[in-house]
Amino acid sequence: MKIGIFDSGIGGLSVLHLARRYLPNDYFIYYADEKHVPYGEKTKEEIMQYVDEIIQFMINKGVDVIVIACNTATSVAVKKMRTKYNIPIIGMEPAVKKAIDTYGYAKVLVVATPVTVKGEKLHYLIERFDKDHLVDNIALPKLVRFAEKQEFDSQEVYNYLVQQLSSYHFENYSSIVLGCTHFNYFKDSFRKILPHHIHFVDGNEGTVNHLMQYIKSHEIQGDVEYYYSGEKVTDEKQLERIETYLTRLDQMLRIK
Repeated sequence: MKIGIFDSGIGGLSVLHLARRYLPNDYFIYYADEKHVPYGEKTKEEIMQYVDEIIQFMINKGVDVIVIACNTATSVAVKKMRTKYNIPIIGMEPAVKKAIDTYGYAKVLVVATPVTVKGEKLHYLIERFDKDHLVDNIALPKLVRFAEKQEFDSQEVYNYLVQQLSSYHFENYSSIVLGCTHFNYFKDSFRKILPHHIHFVDGNEGTVNHLMQYIKSHEIQGDVEYYYSGEKVTDEKQLERIETYLTRLDQMLRIK
């Protein structure tokens, strides 16, 4: 089974990282749209065009199923792409339901990109599942840029999070929903400023579980091809860069 996974950048590696744990015998193509990252600051029309081009690229590569490992791209484009293309397309959404079902005894904060925060998909999720009006949301666009620079725990990151989250009284909250795959790299930075009782929730596991519904076991050796905006990544330094992200994701999995 050949599985295509894409994101605006390296955020979706967190989905690939988990998928490879559950599906070690499947073949993956990972596409990071490094030319256009961050999507969360682009127009809907631009995002739609990028997603359309990437899906065509994936189909040309012969994938059997496509995962949009980007909450922003899913919010803007997944509905139209599923209508346009006759291939299974799995999207992502902020794990609002999971947070409420698991930690709904107190308030929940969704952190995401500006497009996701303003999008109809998130508003629909909140309206559908937030019967007790527990959910707040905030856009943290700079985290995407920090992640792309591999700047995870600098003083600038710390100052940014403190500034953006200073108005929230976290004694009244139970959890934070990481509504952008790039944000999974910052669990330790969030942890420095959040009370210990705050739990992290993301949509990666739900997305991978959905993917597994399409997959049957194959007796083949698992592998991954990486692409930056359509160009295959073969340079050793860039492959080492990707491995650095995957190593950090191993570390972030231990932070709950």
